[in-house]
Amino acid sequence: MTIGDIKQILKAEILCEGESMQREVHTACGSDMMSDVLAFVKDQSVLLTGLVNPQVIRTAEMMDIICVVFVRGKMPDSTIVALAQERGITVLATPYRMFTSCGLLYDNGLRGGCDF
Repeated sequence: MTIGDIKQILKAEILCEGESMQREVHTACGSDMMSDVLAFVKDQSVLLTGLVNPQVIRTAEMMDIICVVFVRGKMPDSTIVALAQERGITVLATPYRMFTSCGLLYDNGLRGGCDF
């Protein structure tokens, strides 16, 4: 699946294109707690969150996450988008809630990367 596919599936708006909408992604995670992302997320390409602050982009950069999707219609301010642009991270915003967003991506083949 590509980031462009995620945009289509989630009816998302592109806020920052990052390196490429054609980048392949294989796993995703959903969390509003960046401490959980840092502690438990391994090898995830996409982060879905409703938390709208610069820490989300900094966490994504540290964890090599290439795409952040803000759920529930949340819109980051221009400083967050600019930070993502500097880091080459794609930023999308979807009107769907976290549960629905994760379910739609899962139904379309994107997995969480867990071994159980």
